[in-house]
Amino acid sequence: MKLPLLNIDGNKSDSIEVSDKLIKIKINYKLIKFVIDWQLNHAKPRTAKTKQRNEIKGSTKKIVAQKGSGGARHASRKAPLFVGGGVAHGPKGSVYKIKKINKKVRKLALAQTLSKKNLDKNLHILSDVKKEIKKTKEFNKFLEKNKLENVLIISDEDSMKNINKSARNIKNVKLINETGANIYDLFKYKNVIITSSSVKKIQNRILNEKN
Repeated sequence: MKLPLLNIDGNKSDSIEVSDKLIKIKINYKLIKFVIDWQLNHAKPRTAKTKQRNEIKGSTKKIVAQKGSGGARHASRKAPLFVGGGVAHGPKGSVYKIKKINKKVRKLALAQTLSKKNLDKNLHILSDVKKEIKKTKEFNKFLEKNKLENVLIISDEDSMKNINKSARNIKNVKLINETGANIYDLFKYKNVIITSSSVKKIQNRILNEKN
């Protein structure tokens, strides 16, 4: 599928060919939500920690006789039943089960998210920026001319160096490298701008099963 190619001066004279397998596939919203949940789960700091029964310091002496007391059998004051004992099933800090997702699933969800952006006409391809733009006003003018706001810019390293100074201070604009393209950011921002080099790299990464 051909998409119009934006230039920093605002022209749409050229176009770029992008695979239909990247921007024109069926969207599975449950799959996308599953991957976003996985991403957010990994982003949370695991700081809460309670002591388990085996971590409590104290005597291991049996507190009452096994039989004859008329009460329940207890082996230690460290049991979760007693005050000061261990906590059953409490948070364990950084040691927790990490939800894992197959890499193919993550790639598919990323392609479906890009397809969703393209379907909503919020996906834009920007020609590689080869000249440094130092003025924020100049880059902001480009966004205003194309009626772009709340923008995520996915850039290659060379273009990133040339637009970073001018774009980083604009409100509701975020720049990320193409290697860091992720579903959460794609959904967080209304419009997505991808440089022409980046879209080719993302396409190769998603469609190449070996990676």
